[in-house]
Amino acid sequence: MGKKLLVIGQGGREHALVWKLAQSPQIEKIYAAPGNAGMASLAECIDIPADDIDKLLSFAVGAGIDLTIVGPEVPLMAGIVDKFQARGLKIFGPTAAAARLEGSKVFTKELLKKYRIPTARFDVYQDVEKASSRVRSYTDQGKAVVIKADGLAAGKGVVVARSEQEADQALESIMLEHSLGEAGDRVVIEECLYGEEVSLFIISDGQDFVSLISAQDHKQVFDDDQGPNTGGMGAYVNPPIYTRELHQEVEETIVEPVLRAMIAEGCPYQGVLYVGLMITADGPKVLEFNARFGDPETQVIMPMIKGDILPLFEAAVEGRLAHYKANLEKGSCVCVVMASAGYPGPYEKGKLITGLNDLDADTIVFHAGTIIGDGQLFTDGGRVLAVVSRGANPDEAVSRVYSELKKISFAGMHYRRDIGRKALARRG
Repeated sequence: MGKKLLVIGQGGREHALVWKLAQSPQIEKIYAAPGNAGMASLAECIDIPADDIDKLLSFAVGAGIDLTIVGPEVPLMAGIVDKFQARGLKIFGPTAAAARLEGSKVFTKELLKKYRIPTARFDVYQDVEKASSRVRSYTDQGKAVVIKADGLAAGKGVVVARSEQEADQALESIMLEHSLGEAGDRVVIEECLYGEEVSLFIISDGQDFVSLISAQDHKQVFDDDQGPNTGGMGAYVNPPIYTRELHQEVEETIVEPVLRAMIAEGCPYQGVLYVGLMITADGPKVLEFNARFGDPETQVIMPMIKGDILPLFEAAVEGRLAHYKANLEKGSCVCVVMASAGYPGPYEKGKLITGLNDLDADTIVFHAGTIIGDGQLFTDGGRVLAVVSRGANPDEAVSRVYSELKKISFAGMHYRRDIGRKALARRG
């Protein structure tokens, strides 16, 4: 008998995880809770929300699940790993205490400061007047300042203010109007770092770790990084700025120290750690950590992992990563997100999607916001599809993905046309 897995989540990230896991010869059955239309051909979708931990636990026990993999951050912060482990169930992800690396900006910044891990200078405030005074120490010098809500805020908790007015508006919204709820009870005020952003994904078993691959996300909705932030409009792997030498520096000055720090603090980190970096003139510095795979970075990472990924997840859960080596594909991989009209603001659902059957056989499409009705596929979210292509180099991967995007259509769709451009520019 093969193994039974449960993947928690319903977005493009979870579809990519299910897609990769489904290639494992060791797996008999995959369940996705709640899943989406794209996962339905690879897994049995179970109508349980990702944050209903008690129901998920009951299902895992009853179905005899051998391993659970958590996609989104909310159940991790709520202690799903702790509850599953208490019942003797194997689950891939950090405990609630370890997940504070994402769940609390204050915890993370103070940890980085305590263990001298490079990051932006910062201060923490609960009082809006004191926070505003600190902000003016930046804006009065003509400097931008970063304001971060302490807790989870669905991607809306970070504001880069370039004027006193912008900063005061952000503080008023977060701290006085409580626009982000309890997440904004405390704020981090920090210097604005300049450089190029890169994300590194590592797998840790609490003691040892394996580096997977680096990627570069594109948050803004429009080309040339214009417009409001989104959940992510595309990504590509192996950004040229992230050299082998830089990777070694990141492992030695950031990854290894933070994992040691978490052990010292009594909350060893197990699972995937998303290391958000700014590559500054003074070297790499931590922007943020996420306690789970990124979206849409997962959609370009999974196609770059050779062979069966299940042993990697199992080794992490069982503390066996000391001599594990990740086997990665050569070349490049690019993902472009197709979004609904109006996203990241209000958008309509129910638009017919056509053209998926016309794509080349090696093109991968991960569903994020789709639904099946009367045998046809319709939009059901802001980010609808992630179209992914591989190539021998960035030029080839970018050319392929944009050629494929032209074959897909739904009313009001939009996508960025410059994903991967930074890689092409650095290649000359």
